[in-house]
Amino acid sequence: MVSTGLATAQQPEVATTVAFTEGPTVDREGNVYFSEMVSLRIMKLSATGVLSTFREPSNNANGLLIDPQGRLVACEGADSQRTGASVTFKPQITRTDLRTGTIEVLADKYDGKPFVGPNDVTIDGEGRLYFTDLPGGAVYRIDGSGRLTRILAAPEIQRPNGIQISPDDKTLYLIEANQAEGGARMIRAYDLRADGTVSNMRIHYNFYPGRSADGMSIDTQGNLYASAGMNQLRGSSETLDTKTGVYVISPQGKLLKFIPIGEDFITNNGFGGPDMKTLYVTAGKTLYKYTNRHRRAAPVVLLPGWPLQPSGAVRSKDVRGSRLRSRLSGNALAIRDEHIDPTTNLTHEPTKVSKKPDQAARRVENGGLASK
Repeated sequence: MVSTGLATAQQPEVATTVAFTEGPTVDREGNVYFSEMVSLRIMKLSATGVLSTFREPSNNANGLLIDPQGRLVACEGADSQRTGASVTFKPQITRTDLRTGTIEVLADKYDGKPFVGPNDVTIDGEGRLYFTDLPGGAVYRIDGSGRLTRILAAPEIQRPNGIQISPDDKTLYLIEANQAEGGARMIRAYDLRADGTVSNMRIHYNFYPGRSADGMSIDTQGNLYASAGMNQLRGSSETLDTKTGVYVISPQGKLLKFIPIGEDFITNNGFGGPDMKTLYVTAGKTLYKYTNRHRRAAPVVLLPGWPLQPSGAVRSKDVRGSRLRSRLSGNALAIRDEHIDPTTNLTHEPTKVSKKPDQAARRVENGGLASK
């Protein structure tokens, strides 16, 4: 046997990360908003493909969604060490008027104690917001009147991340993302009562021992689109058993389809496009998109983002009527009278629509939200 004289190549390690994308959501004009959590910005990719900075600094914004009135709801304020130094922010849930740039705080504390790190948010048919506080180990609900209720907390849950609600408002799905040995890495399912409380927890899909999902979307058939897995180890007890990509999971907990993503770390996804056939996926420094080429298989999903009304609670009939009319998009979209076949859509390779947001034009948007 002849030796080549070449030593086994050493695997490179990541020295630092210059961008980390999260929380894509799409407005009625087709603009995609997503968080960039290293340079602390909310980015905007226009329908024509122009990338700009929408808000800077972002207070470490994470999960986002657009409501039917064109306002941007953001989970923000978790502590961060992404630059190598520990940075503290103000944990809160905000809502931004995209036309005026006005930002209002919907909630920043519970029972007199500040949140630890709001992570992701969704909404039900009554107009109630549900959001996770991952490091705080809790899930909260904000009613239309502004009343805040904690519906789940430790030790019932561990590290709550992504959250969604079924189209019929009867099931709440919660991602657990505990990196510790033996920690919960799964999607939990709960019965969601009419009063916004939950019961009857069961394991809907288990990612253990690999990396759990981060964020997810849901369609009108109740199928979840969960962004999960990793391509490289990161010093935790997580293994590489969960491949990186989007997992399409049925209401019965069956894996229907897997959409691979080649970049770490995958975080979230949301639907958009003129026909609601484009899935936007955040992973590492990149915003990816998948365009559905099967005309019958448009990813049509429940719209999260029904607004809390300043004058009081949203009436159910108002919300459900708007659902059928609205063409908005986000981590879930407006209902349309079509059926989705998740086994036939989203089969081609992803397209990188945005990479390295730090190279984007630092343009002031909407009344000076972006600033140096």
